[in-house]
Amino acid sequence: MEKQTRGNVWLGAAGLVVNSRKEWLVVKKKYGGLKGKWSLPAGFVDASETIDQAAVREVKEETGVDCEVLGMIGFRSGVIHRKISDNMAIFLLKAHDEQQKLLVQESELYEAAWKSPEELAEDEGVSVMLHEMASYVTEEGMQPIEGVDPGEVFGYSLYKLFFKI
Repeated sequence: MEKQTRGNVWLGAAGLVVNSRKEWLVVKKKYGGLKGKWSLPAGFVDASETIDQAAVREVKEETGVDCEVLGMIGFRSGVIHRKISDNMAIFLLKAHDEQQKLLVQESELYEAAWKSPEELAEDEGVSVMLHEMASYVTEEGMQPIEGVDPGEVFGYSLYKLFFKI
């Protein structure tokens, strides 16, 4: 989705994939404010998907890794230049095959790698959000509650609630 068509409220999704060695799947972006910094695979939500589906899709597009959602672990919200609400939900994901070779999306990324939270916490080349997250290793998230119908009046084709239980 082009930057100009997003309007003044942006919604993004990121995936924190943790392997059995407790390493995190991180990417180094080629553009924007995160250029040259390690960050989570992330991107904007498409109109045809839920926010958790966007996190899974972005991880797949950026690294080639197929994942499943374990839960929502955070939400980032900010306002850019007092006119754009920039929001991102962060999901804890599990790779279907953590031995899978990483396939870097070369048009957007320099590289992708598995790194320990300790390594990321000491690295000056990480995003602010990732640096903060590395201090708070999360094993559980907000669990999805599916099958909830808020009523036909809203017209949702997909609807999910996430709560820490």
